[in-house]
Amino acid sequence: MIELFLSAFVTLFVVIDPPGCAPIYASLTSGATPGHRRAMAIRAVGIAAAILLVFALWGKQLLGVLGIQLDSFRIAGGIMLFIIAMDMVFEKRTQRREDRAQKISSEEPHVEDVSVFPMAMPMIAGPGSIATVMLLMARAEGLSERMVVLAAVAVTLVLMLASLLAAGPLMAMLGKKIEAVITRLLGVLLAALAAQFVIDGLKASFAVLRNGGLTP
Repeated sequence: MIELFLSAFVTLFVVIDPPGCAPIYASLTSGATPGHRRAMAIRAVGIAAAILLVFALWGKQLLGVLGIQLDSFRIAGGIMLFIIAMDMVFEKRTQRREDRAQKISSEEPHVEDVSVFPMAMPMIAGPGSIATVMLLMARAEGLSERMVVLAAVAVTLVLMLASLLAAGPLMAMLGKKIEAVITRLLGVLLAALAAQFVIDGLKASFAVLRNGGLTP
């Protein structure tokens, strides 16, 4: 159970990226009062939690309605996470987030509430995190393992809330260079986890891979 929790937590932490969202939130709420910033942070994490919970509990049924096999979703989700990992390694993901935040700030100079967009979605509960939650729940066997995955989601979101609440001091403490190093290291780790998702999907989809080779 501990290994499952650690695996789920690390994957979610890397994908959702609380330290990476902190500077974006700080820039979007620079003109707000401390109380307003705190309320928006709580609201953003709460909305994101509700979105992720819906897909965690009923994502498999949604795939069934759409006629999508779970193994196909594993492969597609793994590829998606691998792309995110490459963006993290080459710092493209951070740049896109900063550009998005700058665009929103320039278009709406007096933004009053950024809790729903862009914070809750797509920055916290985006395609990558939704796919990750569904993949982790699909791999969990039994109620106890599913509860462990949900606990990992909860811990990650609590850390996200803490990062948003302490966005200013956190960025001053870490600095740009340290943040870049951490992001790249986490990107490499996410790439390995994404590859494992793809391998699991391929093994389940093709008997030839499951048996370890071609049969005469």
